[in-house]
Amino acid sequence: MSQMHGIVLFGHGARDPVWAGPMQRTAARIAELSPEMPVELAFMEFIEPVLDVAVDRLVARGATRITVVPVFLAQGGHLKRDVPALVSAAAARHAGVSVTLATAAGEAPEVIDAIAAYASRC
Repeated sequence: MSQMHGIVLFGHGARDPVWAGPMQRTAARIAELSPEMPVELAFMEFIEPVLDVAVDRLVARGATRITVVPVFLAQGGHLKRDVPALVSAAAARHAGVSVTLATAAGEAPEVIDAIAAYASRC
């Protein structure tokens, strides 16, 4: 049986829906680079969908392995406490589907390099 890998880009959320624009553009870019990899957005608060809904959507699309990628700058309190519990709950609802949590995007060396390159050009 082949495995389909899906991605959830997970953000905090904000009252202004325009806040989600960079995440929407990131999802579109992933779709361009890896069209075989389904991508969903999810948010902790203020913006829909929540994580459970995004995971459900990926499972419905055939994903058997899902990585939740926090689009956060650092591993703060939400990523140490709240998000792991949300990921565990989502995984428990889908037997046979691997749902894992990646480190905050802002902690990745290549993201730090990209921010540094951007800042040095400003």
